[in-house]
Amino acid sequence: MVKLSVNGTDHVLDVPDEMPLLWAIRDVVGLTGTKFGCGIAACGACTVHLDGASVRSCVLPVKSAVGKKIVTIEGLAPIDKPHPVQVAWVAQNVPQCGYCQSGQIMAAASLIDRHPSPSDQDIDVAMTNICRCGCYPRIKSAIKTAALSIKSGKGVV
Repeated sequence: MVKLSVNGTDHVLDVPDEMPLLWAIRDVVGLTGTKFGCGIAACGACTVHLDGASVRSCVLPVKSAVGKKIVTIEGLAPIDKPHPVQVAWVAQNVPQCGYCQSGQIMAAASLIDRHPSPSDQDIDVAMTNICRCGCYPRIKSAIKTAALSIKSGKGVV
């Protein structure tokens, strides 16, 4: 049994300690916004926040998340008040197929938390998630838009 705090709610799960956090989140907790892509931490579709840092949940054992604050795309912001990154994603028409977007948004939100005014280089270094559709220019534009929105205090684009 492990106790996980996911999006502010405690869950006691009867899962093996070595189960990847991704599967505990998706299959046991029932939050399917976090996606499976590669299973080797290369693509980033499974990105969640663990104590505020972006992590690839497909390779992180559940036992490593015990006692830490896990935030998934569902917990990033309330539906009626989206996170500025989510607002910028829509305004910049970022997604094409959309499969990687929850991981991209989680990575972008973490980047802006660490670097409130990210440079192109900051974005290039931090955003290692793969987008098969090639939406990288729109992703970069949305990150800059969201950062400016947060910096201005508006919180919206």
